[in-house]
Amino acid sequence: MDSSTTARTTRALGRAVVVAIALALTVTGCSSGGSGSGDVPKNVVPTQDAEDNNPQPLDKIKDGGELREPLQQWITQWNPYQVDGRYGDAVEAMGYMEAKIFRSDAKGVFHPVPEYLVSAEVTSQSPEVITYKVNPKAKWSDGKPIGYQDFKAVWETSNGKNPAYNIADSSGYEQISSVEKGADDQEVKVTFSKPYADWQNLFNPLLPAAGLTDPDTFNKGWIEKVPVFGGPFKIGTLDKSAQTLTLVPNPDWWGPKPKLDKITYRVLDSAAITQAFLNNEVDYAGAGSATSYGQLKDAKDGVIRTGTPWDEVHISFGGNGPLAELGVRQALGKAIDRSSLIKIANQGVPVVFKPLDNHLYMTNQSGYQNNSGDWAKFDVAAANALLDKAGWQDAGAGQPRTKGGQKLELHYVMSDGSTQAQSDIATAVQNMLLQIGVKLDIDKVASKEYFSKYINLGKFDLASWRNTGSFPLSAGVANFRAPEGDNVFGNYSKLSTPEIDSLLKQAAGTLDPKAADKLYNEADAKIWELGHTLELYQRPSIVAVRKGLANFGAGSLADTDILKVGWEK
Repeated sequence: MDSSTTARTTRALGRAVVVAIALALTVTGCSSGGSGSGDVPKNVVPTQDAEDNNPQPLDKIKDGGELREPLQQWITQWNPYQVDGRYGDAVEAMGYMEAKIFRSDAKGVFHPVPEYLVSAEVTSQSPEVITYKVNPKAKWSDGKPIGYQDFKAVWETSNGKNPAYNIADSSGYEQISSVEKGADDQEVKVTFSKPYADWQNLFNPLLPAAGLTDPDTFNKGWIEKVPVFGGPFKIGTLDKSAQTLTLVPNPDWWGPKPKLDKITYRVLDSAAITQAFLNNEVDYAGAGSATSYGQLKDAKDGVIRTGTPWDEVHISFGGNGPLAELGVRQALGKAIDRSSLIKIANQGVPVVFKPLDNHLYMTNQSGYQNNSGDWAKFDVAAANALLDKAGWQDAGAGQPRTKGGQKLELHYVMSDGSTQAQSDIATAVQNMLLQIGVKLDIDKVASKEYFSKYINLGKFDLASWRNTGSFPLSAGVANFRAPEGDNVFGNYSKLSTPEIDSLLKQAAGTLDPKAADKLYNEADAKIWELGHTLELYQRPSIVAVRKGLANFGAGSLADTDILKVGWEK
């Protein structure tokens, strides 16, 4: 994102639900100031297969070389099925080190990865049964073949039946009734008690059963380490004091040899990433803000690439204190002028940011429709009426409303690594809410603690970040489902209703795409009414990439094939 912090995500097990620090109030990296036309089209219209990653055949890519990527925070939890393991860069890296059994193309169509799967097919529809045939060459770093026991372990730990496993999301896994061995250990039969449309999003990446043996191993066995791996890369070095880590090729990898011989990640805040690119210290940097774009568009040995991935920027409302009242949250949605905020974020950036009117679909996905109704319509009079009805009394111009002796004072939590544009957006929201008698304090917190100590714990009244890669649609369900005990899944505001929960579960279990679209959109309309999240815009991917880097850059709905990433000859 472009306004505060950034973090990429990977699909399957997480691209959708993974939080990526976004813009202004969001968490990616927007800034203000500056202008420039540059090489990027003034208006990039999202298309389903838009991507810009310098595609090159393997015979034109060098053997060897290093890819240097920034990290926005140190990775502590490496298990992507654990609730704290959904940080985008961690999920991306795990896709390189573990068994990523499906990969999506630029149109969002999933394909089995041949290094892991000979085939994966629906072999029965009533009940729904998926039969996977695992490549007999596939094995873990401890020498064990990849097989049905690994599928079974992922299911048993992530189906939500044992609360000791602090899971990120049980969607899909809770619908499975059994995982059984087929003709041999490399044939897996997964039977669903209820239909689940997005079955290709499950077990991806697949983790070894040896790393999921019990709750303690599941929750703590992946902290600061990857105990067992099975991908083309493995951990080379982990240097927490220097905040760097490297991935190197897995010497026992049975598939095509990766072109790269090292991937280096280094923790940097968003402003430092731009300078690091200019200093030729990293090969990839976000350029979606005016400041970053202005500095990077003419960078030596750099090129700007654009795409339209699943990437949304929003403002989330908390569910505590005054915001526990539905009418107060609805009032905030009406008092915030989205178009003004989008203009701030878009200033100095040559690609137009399009308003987003759906929580579950991007504008370039089939099924997208505007469900925001009047809930996102800028209407100060209606906002004041809602607060009056909720019993918050007007105290005069410039003063916070009161109720029962309490002032209507809220806190907007943002990262101290936020860009100027992010700060400008927060200030704009502060001024907008003052017009309806809401005092908004802007609290800047340490960027490295933004998620772990604030967002993940629901300690905010207003906050902004990005969700990326929430696709297929079921991958975004965790952002709005009802919490269970201490597990909030991806629903950090903890706001939900039984009706929304039911509609989302029905949609995820509906195999007819058009019928599923109808249910997802019904749920989205209810999410708008709930005052859960004020969507701002679908964020195009605007990145600076080192010249000569092939098969890597600004994507769409496609997964990166790390085996093909490298430097042109």
